[in-house]
Amino acid sequence: MHYGEAAPTSGSRRGVGSYLNIYGDFITKNAHAVSQIESALRSLTYIVPARFKDVELASESLHSGIQLLSLYHDSLLGHAISPPAGPGAKPTPHNRYTKFWTQKSPMYKRLALIITMIQYTELLWEMTARRRGEKIRWNVVIFLEGIKALCRLCLLKLTNGRPLLTPPLPEREIDPTSMTTESSPSSMSQLGSHSGYTSGSEYGSSPCPSPPPEPWKMPRTGLSLPSLPSSTNISQYLLSKVLTAEDIKPPIQLLHRVRGIGYVAEVLHILRPVIYAAAMRRWAHDKKSWRPWLLGLSLEYAARTLAKRDLAENVPGGLKGLTALEREELKRRAVAMGWWGMRGAFYENVTGPWLRSLVARLEGKPVIGLMAGLMEDYQYLWDNYYFSTATL
Repeated sequence: MHYGEAAPTSGSRRGVGSYLNIYGDFITKNAHAVSQIESALRSLTYIVPARFKDVELASESLHSGIQLLSLYHDSLLGHAISPPAGPGAKPTPHNRYTKFWTQKSPMYKRLALIITMIQYTELLWEMTARRRGEKIRWNVVIFLEGIKALCRLCLLKLTNGRPLLTPPLPEREIDPTSMTTESSPSSMSQLGSHSGYTSGSEYGSSPCPSPPPEPWKMPRTGLSLPSLPSSTNISQYLLSKVLTAEDIKPPIQLLHRVRGIGYVAEVLHILRPVIYAAAMRRWAHDKKSWRPWLLGLSLEYAARTLAKRDLAENVPGGLKGLTALEREELKRRAVAMGWWGMRGAFYENVTGPWLRSLVARLEGKPVIGLMAGLMEDYQYLWDNYYFSTATL
């Protein structure tokens, strides 16, 4: 009896595994179609019936599912494509650094995956919780922000006090549509060596130039010669082969360790979303109250100021001695601060009323009216959901 009852479970597990293997083989053998598959699925969000009762929940469920599927696709392609090699293969500093840690520390990879998966689904969780009441909604928001903050604090410890990057996982560096239909794991390995593809993502998708033409294969020896650039692209081709000092640095040296006020600044940056969400729950009865907004903005500005001060004092050469990866992360955090114009009291008192008046003026006008409709759709999210403007 017991053996008879256990058999279906074992078989079902093998069945799920076999289906995943079949799907994985399909994706790796048809890597050129990955982007088309993802784009086709994303287009479904535009044809969800507008009068559907739970249209926002259905649309966000589809969007979150596609994001997770893209994450899975990147992991499959990352295993199928060999890491870049040779002097012409130059992955981004972000990918070099994050891939180093995902390969060195399984714990880093697990924590980074948890953060990324929460980021892909957090708005869906908030929408679901909102149907149970505002109190439950804010409890879910604070819980998710707390989980992300805890994971980031662990990553800060694992990397020996190095600032965290967003996203914490390698990004897709090659457009799968550029792969030929006959792509196989071996041919994709060659392609990876030319284009600098690195496994994984937030694993998100980032556009990149098309790979060079296929190398010429010598008929007698079977050896391949790299393709030559066109006469109009020689300078760019030669520059792509030049290695800078940062290209030969060990990945771990692409970010300086933070100590003292720098460490405090990074912890403050990590905890800011949790504190801001708790303040928003505390003053949820008064959406126009400036106290949560001022508290959150002050914490983020203080974290940025302390971080820049630490880098200026402890990095050789000061802020001019920062690596390209550090400058990129500082710039990203500076741009992210612009979202404070779409949050809390600033949105309720300033940005929101201005956008509503703008949409009202644009409605009914040809062509421009379509933009007004798009803005109105986004404004619904900004009006009602915390995670619609979250950046961390």
